[in-house]
Amino acid sequence: MTLLVPGRHHILTDFQSSYLFRFCNAGMDGELDMEGRPLSGRIDRVVFAVTSADHSLTRRNPLPFFARAMALHELGSNLGINLLVYGIPEAGERPDFAEYTLKTIFHESEGLVSLTPEDCIVACATTVAELYRKAGFRVWGAEKTLSSPVLLPWDILQKIATDKNWSRDRDIAAKIHPVSHRLLARYGFDRLLSRVMSDPLLGADGDITTTRDYGSYVRQMDQNIEQKWQDTEAFIKPGRIGDIGCAVGSWIAKASHDPRFVNSDFYGIEITMALHDICVQRRHNGEFGTPNVWFAQRNAVEGTVFKPGSMTTIHTSSLTHEIESYAGRDALLRFIDNRLGELEEGGVWINRDVVGPENPERQVLLELSTADGLNPVVDGQPRTSEWLASLSTYSRFLVFARDFRKAEGYTLTWEAVPQTEESTAKRRVRLMLSDAMEFLSKKDYTDNWESEMHETFCFWSFSQWKQELENAGFTVSGKSMAITNQWIVNNRWLGKALLLDQGGSPLPWPPTNAILIAEK
Repeated sequence: MTLLVPGRHHILTDFQSSYLFRFCNAGMDGELDMEGRPLSGRIDRVVFAVTSADHSLTRRNPLPFFARAMALHELGSNLGINLLVYGIPEAGERPDFAEYTLKTIFHESEGLVSLTPEDCIVACATTVAELYRKAGFRVWGAEKTLSSPVLLPWDILQKIATDKNWSRDRDIAAKIHPVSHRLLARYGFDRLLSRVMSDPLLGADGDITTTRDYGSYVRQMDQNIEQKWQDTEAFIKPGRIGDIGCAVGSWIAKASHDPRFVNSDFYGIEITMALHDICVQRRHNGEFGTPNVWFAQRNAVEGTVFKPGSMTTIHTSSLTHEIESYAGRDALLRFIDNRLGELEEGGVWINRDVVGPENPERQVLLELSTADGLNPVVDGQPRTSEWLASLSTYSRFLVFARDFRKAEGYTLTWEAVPQTEESTAKRRVRLMLSDAMEFLSKKDYTDNWESEMHETFCFWSFSQWKQELENAGFTVSGKSMAITNQWIVNNRWLGKALLLDQGGSPLPWPPTNAILIAEK
């Protein structure tokens, strides 16, 4: 008889060890399934199905599969039982999850392990148990069979993640199995648990935001990779080169193929699991110009990701505005300080990002087209990408004015301005220059509208950026610059919007991006 134990298995307990040893040596006589029917027979094989095996470094799945598998194999060796471990890729919540798990085990074992209700009992204390019962399996309730409440593995994990002195906690020591205790300390997994579980930016599944379409996002990020490379490549210093917020690794791919950096080492840091996984796959595909390319899923906001004084070049692109947007000003200032600490003397941080206008609170007029799309009533409409894309620039502004950073408590103040000429093709509004630029910079991101509405681009002007970097201890190179992206002007603004002073005279377009060369 086989005992199947499905679960994420981040922490092993003495209770698990006890019942496995008992069932494999003395049988299951006297045990009842979850329907109260007696179980019997000796267990001659234990199969652990480690779910979410392809997820790690997230609050829901902090430990990588290899760490969980190591602990389980060592447990089997300690108990002297026939124990097998199979990784089950993440599949989300689905009614056929039990069948999916069984099929995955059959596939991964190349047909050697085929589990059926006739020859397999399931040990499970979570809601997944019901799925196995519906599939015809008899389920033993594991921790649910105990008469008094017990500290579950996940409870132990959370206590370890929040207590630096967890190894001396008597309650944890009484419940955790020595195998997990040893591995956590030996490999520093306890520090990893603390870092991941306390991460303020990431959601449960390793994303900053749950509303982003990553396919569209990556396409938008990589559309101008040639321009990003041209803007930054002259400032790179060979040696140890890091790209924080590397997305899908396209900037590193460009740098790794450049003969100037043939002897350099490249380190990509990406906080979002979906993007990090693409980087790793690209490395497997051989898309980089050197094998000396490594990727890590880490949060560079709350701490350092490189050793102090170790880096010759750190590159960031379209990242610092996300830190300001999602983590706040204090987090951005810490981020700046951490980059200074990671650079060697003479090292350089190249930061390319959006930028706000000078004199951001200046009142301006924004003239917007009503003829380039539909002009429906916008109140109460769902923000689908198709609907947003169908709107005129003016109507899209009305939606923007309602949505922009509403969740963060921001209220965009504006007023309609009567025009001197009769026209049904345009409308004018009066608002702060920074709010006008926030709209113009985001109005075309209809595929990721909800996500973009959380983000601010215009929190610092170019001169403010220079001042903050100098305050932190950097020297800002005179080669730093603020630029107005002409492609954006030509393709997204001309014919759709016009920026005017309060007298109605056209104003030059403010900068859209800054390239900041900060030297240590």
